Amino acid sequence: MAIGNQVPDKTLLNAVNKKLLRTGIQAKITATVKGGYVVLNGALQYENQRRTVVRAANQVSGVRQVMDQMTVQPRNQTY
Repeated sequence: MAIGNQVPDKTLLNAVNKKLLRTGIQAKITATVKGGYVVLNGALQYENQRRTVVRAANQVSGVRQVMDQMTVQPRNQTY
């Protein structure tokens, strides 16, 4: 049930998680939601995945803002 124009955080979290799964990106990303604000944490494999993940979360109706706290895993380099 929405309160005014605000979507409940639990509903937003479920929708964001579904949207992130649909990106097909194989990264361990966790989302938390408070007051319509989404925080994304986790480790991406590649920097170019960041835009896709943030965009997916922003596309969920009711999300006020997405805060990106994701990191990119360093590649193992052998010399």
